[in-house]
Amino acid sequence: MLSLPPYFPAFDSDEYPQKVVALQLTGGEKEAETPFHHHRKCQLVMPVTGFVKCKISDAIWMVPQHFAVWIPSQVPHSNKISADANVCMLFIDPDVVSMPNKSCTISISPLLRELIVHLTQQDQHYLPTSQTARLADVLIEQLTTMPTEHFDFPIPVEPRLNAIALGLLATPSDRRTVGEWASLFAMSERTLARLVKQEIGLTFGKWRGQLHIVVALQKLASGNSVQRIADHLGYESVSAFITFFKKTLGRPPKQYMKGREA
Repeated sequence: MLSLPPYFPAFDSDEYPQKVVALQLTGGEKEAETPFHHHRKCQLVMPVTGFVKCKISDAIWMVPQHFAVWIPSQVPHSNKISADANVCMLFIDPDVVSMPNKSCTISISPLLRELIVHLTQQDQHYLPTSQTARLADVLIEQLTTMPTEHFDFPIPVEPRLNAIALGLLATPSDRRTVGEWASLFAMSERTLARLVKQEIGLTFGKWRGQLHIVVALQKLASGNSVQRIADHLGYESVSAFITFFKKTLGRPPKQYMKGREA
């Protein structure tokens, strides 16, 4: 088993000829973060406990339990692991077919989660004809059938939108309207709305809603109450937050998380 301490010493997945290499990380007393890097092998980041925040190109992905984030080959990224996290990482050869060619969130079934955890406990210098190699094949087969999501918050390069994004990240409860943000940057409301749509492909409301969803999922996975999450995100009431969550993901927060656990 490859198991590294939370300060992330050097690890080069591309040194391994195996098509799948598995790694397990355990968080320490404080959050730990890797510097930006990239590698030939694709990467899957799956928290077993706690959560991971991934910075990938121009977006931030918050990865709670029961999900994993997929990072394609050669895409620059960094991973911040919460203090209480136990995280499994897979490094998969990019020649493996049927894997996504863009970053995404992947739903992880209980079976797939156990396969990944089990693979981290094996000798990673396995032979192509070994039982571990067959396990890796089954794991990849299962992985390719999992549904994908987009639980990310885009961080535009455009300076004004970048400033707004960083402001919302720092204070998710900020409820300023498009018009109020526009005034801050000496723009009209219509100009800012058009700029958001042009740069991100979403309306301003849906862009901020993306942030609320990823923060909510992270906090639900960490055991926060729905009331506390609603307060943290600046909703006037719990029912307003539940309505937003259900409209976006199809089920109320508690039902959604129970469905993921099942």
